[in-house]
Amino acid sequence: MERREIEIFLTLAEELHFGRTAQRLFISQARVSQTIATLERRFGVALFDRTSRRVALTPVGAALHADVRAGYDRIQAGIAAAVAAGRGVTGTLTVGLEAPAVAELAADVFDRFRARHPGVEVAFRETGFADPLDLLRSGEVDVAVTNAPVDEEELEEGPEVYREPVVLVVPRGHRLATRETVTLADLDGEAVFRAGRRAAPYRREPDRTAATLLDLMTRIAAGEGVCPLAAHAADYFARPSLVMVPFAPGSPLVRWVLCWRRGRRSARVASLARAALPAGQDQAG
Repeated sequence: MERREIEIFLTLAEELHFGRTAQRLFISQARVSQTIATLERRFGVALFDRTSRRVALTPVGAALHADVRAGYDRIQAGIAAAVAAGRGVTGTLTVGLEAPAVAELAADVFDRFRARHPGVEVAFRETGFADPLDLLRSGEVDVAVTNAPVDEEELEEGPEVYREPVVLVVPRGHRLATRETVTLADLDGEAVFRAGRRAAPYRREPDRTAATLLDLMTRIAAGEGVCPLAAHAADYFARPSLVMVPFAPGSPLVRWVLCWRRGRRSARVASLARAALPAGQDQAG
C-alpha cells in the first residue's frame, strides 16, 4: 500500500463516510471511492460494506485496519523522532518547579511539547523552597517555572504557562478568617511570610521566612503570621487549622512563567517556550 492509500483507508475506517473522509484529506469523494476499489481489487476481498445508508468495515477490513493503524503509528512516531533528532531536540529536558502543582495545572503546555518531540523525556524537579531558582543557577535544571517577574540579570524570562488568583492563608480564628475576600490593604499591620519568589505587591518588608512548606503552614497555624499563596493552595494544601481567603476580584494574579539562564537556551528549552505560546503564535519545531 502506498502512503496515500494508507491514509485514505485509515481515515475512511474512522469516519465510515466517504464525504467526511474526502473533506478531512482535502481530496474528492471520487478519489476516495477509487482508492478503496483499487485496494479491494488488489487484495481480492471487500474491505467495506456499503449501502445507501451506512458504511462499515468487513471483518477482513477491521483486521487490516488494526494491523495497518499500529504499523502506521509506529512509522509516524519514528519519523517524528528522526526529525526531532535532526533539529537537536532529543534527550532529557529537566524542568524545575517552584510550585509542583504547576506540572498538572499547565499540563496542556507539557503535553503539547511531548507530542511535538516524542524523543524527549521531560523530568520534573521541585526547586528549593527558600530560593526557587537555585537549581537553575547551578545548572541542575534546564528551565524553571517560577513566579513572574524574573528580574535577575543572568536569567531570562520566557512565556507564561499558567495564571491564577491569590489566596491569603490565615490561621483559623484570625480576624480575616471569616471574610469572603481580602484586599492588599488587609496585609498592613500583619506579619507576612514569604513563600518562594512571591513578588510585590503581595510581599511585605521585612519578610518572614520559613524553611519548608510544612514549616510555613505550621507557623501560620500557630498564629505567627499570614501568607499570600497561589489559589491552587486551597485544593492542594487545605488543612483544618488554616483558612484560605480569596483576594478580591481585580487583585493582581500569579503568573507562572518559564525562565532559563541567559545565553543557555537549548533547542529543547526553545521548543518548550514555543509550546507555551498562544495558538497562532507558536510554531512546531
